[in-house]
Amino acid sequence: MKILKKVLLGIGVLLLILVFVVVGIILIDRSQTSYLNVDNNPAFAANTYLIKHANVVPMTADTVLRDQTVLIKEGMIAGIADEITDANATVIDAKGRYLSPGLIDMHVHVWDKYELGLYLANGVTTVRNLWGQPMHLRMKEAINRGEVVGPIFFTSGPKLTGPEYVGDDNLQLFSPGEASAKVAEYKERGYDFIKTYNGLTPELYDAILAKGKELEFDIVAHPSDKVPYSYHFRPEIITIEHAEDIVQQPLEYQLDTAKLDEVVDLYASHPNTALCPTLVVYYNIYRLLTEENVLNSEALNYMNPLIREVDSRAQYDRWAGTKANDSTIVDRIRDQHKFHLYVIKKLHERQVPLVAGTDAGIGVTPAGYSLHQELDFYTQAGMSNYEALQTATINPSRTHDFLGSQGSIEVGKVANLILTEGNPLEDLEVLRNPKIVLVRGRQLKRKTLGAFTQKARNRSNLLASALRYAEYLMIEK
Repeated sequence: MKILKKVLLGIGVLLLILVFVVVGIILIDRSQTSYLNVDNNPAFAANTYLIKHANVVPMTADTVLRDQTVLIKEGMIAGIADEITDANATVIDAKGRYLSPGLIDMHVHVWDKYELGLYLANGVTTVRNLWGQPMHLRMKEAINRGEVVGPIFFTSGPKLTGPEYVGDDNLQLFSPGEASAKVAEYKERGYDFIKTYNGLTPELYDAILAKGKELEFDIVAHPSDKVPYSYHFRPEIITIEHAEDIVQQPLEYQLDTAKLDEVVDLYASHPNTALCPTLVVYYNIYRLLTEENVLNSEALNYMNPLIREVDSRAQYDRWAGTKANDSTIVDRIRDQHKFHLYVIKKLHERQVPLVAGTDAGIGVTPAGYSLHQELDFYTQAGMSNYEALQTATINPSRTHDFLGSQGSIEVGKVANLILTEGNPLEDLEVLRNPKIVLVRGRQLKRKTLGAFTQKARNRSNLLASALRYAEYLMIEK
């Protein structure tokens, strides 16, 4: 009995130590990201401004409204005119700089608060997170309550897949009843939409769509190979993800322009379904194959350390192994990337709605920076700067209802704005270094944005990230 008591006491002490360690890691992580807390930065609290002498890029048309005054009241755009006065508003003199809508990245994977600052530093004022976990609900709530400055945050629940698709990054479903129940559960818990994933059978998919329609709960589709590609053009599905899946599914890995024409016709005949291409994440496979030091590149210093150690390394090893056994892989990946540009060109010619997304946060695709490269690929595909910028501003606002108040500079819209030295309609590169970013009317100056970037560089929150992922596995699995 005495031995048993000692064993139980020892176990209790170890558990107590473990609790203290876990709490300590969490508290340290919170302290390290406190630079985003509004309470610690009184300047973040203000959200009423009068921006004078701004050249406004409204994104409602391919135009610039010269020397305008924009009134922001409590985070909303309240007026746009040649002259406005408001004694209660703090004046920002734009000095002839260009004011455009904040950017929207429609496909991201967020791993920590540091990435919130990285998005803002790159002019990204709204993100759509497509692999929801409990931490994302807390993150969204903190942003919405005004406790933390960050991009406006929307998140799916965990990715839903079928019984054959095993992996810790998705939730397997085994029956239509279970699928329907999960949709209802995720809406109740506060997720903003459902993300469907590869491996969903028609029966499971039908149940998800039916419950989504009943609850008015949007669906975002990573195409499933268990149903025809055409199945995904349902009114409940707001966007279809990944241009690469056009090649991999209906084109059966063939760069077939005739088959592509059929897919383009399909999109053109369903104008309420948008494609989120995520070209940059596929292009980064080419980088993994051709850049020996890609894992030591400067951009990787801004990746979450857990992802960098696990996913980035795993992807590098995977493609290095493929390259060692397949001498054609580099050319095939390069050629498919070029074909993706052709896909975008053909879809754009048919006025298919496109929304910019990056898949940032996985592999070697860092938060914030990657959206600018995504937009550059769209111009390579033949879009004008205005048309490319539409994919990250006005186009997303026409998808989900919850994005309707963003994406343009109009009275009644949320004051998510970027002030740049140059005109983005002439040079999209100016968006990489905004002079000022406003998110819900909160002003972030260049010095602050630079500090956000530096704080995220080579951060040491691997253990905290692992704890959050363990929480996801325990709750969702």
